[in-house]
Amino acid sequence: MSDLLWNRPDDEPAATLLMAHGAGAPMDSAFMEKLANALAVEGIAVARFEFAYMAGRRTGGPKKPPPRADRLIGEFQTALQTLLRDSSGPLLLGGKSMGGRVAAMLGGGGSLPQRVRGICCFGYPFHPTGKPDAEWRLSPLEESKRPVLVLQGDRDPFGSKTELDEVALPESVTLTYLEDGNHDFGPRGKSPATLDGNIQKAAKEVASFTGSLAD
Repeated sequence: MSDLLWNRPDDEPAATLLMAHGAGAPMDSAFMEKLANALAVEGIAVARFEFAYMAGRRTGGPKKPPPRADRLIGEFQTALQTLLRDSSGPLLLGGKSMGGRVAAMLGGGGSLPQRVRGICCFGYPFHPTGKPDAEWRLSPLEESKRPVLVLQGDRDPFGSKTELDEVALPESVTLTYLEDGNHDFGPRGKSPATLDGNIQKAAKEVASFTGSLAD
């Protein structure tokens, strides 16, 4: 596991989000940078980390594919233990795509610290890209012991709005769509939506979700 990379708001944060990257891009990718900055503007501190396979690429290691998602739970747990030691206040677990899936898996595991209030998934990989007939990855969402917020581009190839309209999700899962967004929330050029606007909306939804958990 890498060291934590922090984005902090100017004032006391409403919560701290421990955020993992997706399968193919590092914790400081352009998407992760934009999202972490937008979350800090909304009063959410963000602590990013990298799984070992991704961190190894920075030191000249081979470009290995990620392990199976369930084999990354332990690394996420280690990052959580570090964050529990180095921070105070409410915590959220989350991540981009695969990272969000692993966060949800951790949320359904053994007893979570009381400080962990919820799970945030940014572009959840409901099924392999472009393969809606494949087995759906719903069990992490269904088994999570904390409320889950999913921010999803409405034309995400890992689970579009058209596909998800036919899927029953637990009441504990809040699904919010980002206009004309793909897996990285980017709209097409003809769309009135913008990437920055969709990322800002996602950050505002996280802030609202955090507020609802405090009630």
